[in-house]
Amino acid sequence: MNQERLKKYATLIVKAGVNLQQGQTLVITAPIETAAFARMVAEQAYDAGAREVVMDWNDELSKKIKYLKAPEAVFDEYPEWKRMFYQTYAREGAAFVSIAAEDPELMKNVEPQRIMRAQKASNTANTEFRERLMGNANTWNVVSVPTVSWARKVFPEKPEAAAMEALWEAILTSVRVDEPDPVEAWKHHKQHLEAMSHWLNEKQFHQLHFSNSLGTDLTITLPEGHIWTGGAEVSQQGIDFIANMPTEEVFTLPHRQGVDGLVVSSMPLQYNGNLIENFSITFQQGKVVDFKADKGYETLKGLIETDEGSHYLGEVALVPHHSPISNTGILFYNTLFDENASCHLAIGKAYPVCLKGGTEMSKEEQREAGINDSLVHEDFMIGTADLEIMGITAEGERIPVFRQGNYAASL
Repeated sequence: MNQERLKKYATLIVKAGVNLQQGQTLVITAPIETAAFARMVAEQAYDAGAREVVMDWNDELSKKIKYLKAPEAVFDEYPEWKRMFYQTYAREGAAFVSIAAEDPELMKNVEPQRIMRAQKASNTANTEFRERLMGNANTWNVVSVPTVSWARKVFPEKPEAAAMEALWEAILTSVRVDEPDPVEAWKHHKQHLEAMSHWLNEKQFHQLHFSNSLGTDLTITLPEGHIWTGGAEVSQQGIDFIANMPTEEVFTLPHRQGVDGLVVSSMPLQYNGNLIENFSITFQQGKVVDFKADKGYETLKGLIETDEGSHYLGEVALVPHHSPISNTGILFYNTLFDENASCHLAIGKAYPVCLKGGTEMSKEEQREAGINDSLVHEDFMIGTADLEIMGITAEGERIPVFRQGNYAASL
């Protein structure tokens, strides 16, 4: 892969992704297989004036050995030093970059309960850190680069080198690295997403109704004062940043008790090294009351049963079927990309920034206002080429939002 293109990608992450400020610390979490690119991001961060760049490496193969071999008690524990690592840097105002790249089916032979217990222990220990990021107290950015196992899954018909090259091309195109000035290209893209958010915020729909030929028939009630956001996030310090690259979505939160009906997945969900495929979830008054899956049922069960809040939704996101990522025709088996090819929902924790005054509320006030809380936040895809979304106002007026998978012509 051309090194200049990779350098442009690294620069984009630093300057537009986390929008690193002079003298700010950057923490990079990355798989060891992506070390060369992570170091390139570090170089660009120092060039942009970083005080320090701190690396947090992970190795999914070592993690699998642990899941297969370690005694049971280990999976309910989380190292105090690691909790303090994230908490301390977050409190000091660091920015955080996470490189999301893993084998979609690495953990398929691992007992799902071990993985779920370990994740629950991690998320519990890191509650403050997660809440800081979801409340935009720190700038953060999730990106991806290819790994061999991931590339093989996406392009099984290609030789290894060709698969890696093809995945690199797909990723770099999706984040607009091939534009003459990627940072400027993202400014224009953010403006487009912000315009869509503005239209939805003006409408302040009371409900959205989703339907398609897969069988989805779902009504989502939105809380009063909900905020649609898309493009750039704004930190509590007033700094623009882009949480996900790529991003094609505008999103808000549903009312915790305001989801009713059936929703059917439109893509596989890669979760904790396992694939969940052809699944459906039924809701009543916000709560999951039934679910099915052709593959990965136990993994889905573990996700939904993580805690009370994981029985409810925390996000509703709109992505047109003709989005650039959808138009590639590539199934990435990676939520960072697949969620930007499809409308999606998220099981679990909601973003308080999506409700007026939400970040200033206590936990009790947030719950009363309809903001869901959970140890998890997991997106799953529901968009299709024939998805219809009808916006329903408080007065009962019905306004088309999506027709045949894309924004209605009136938009």
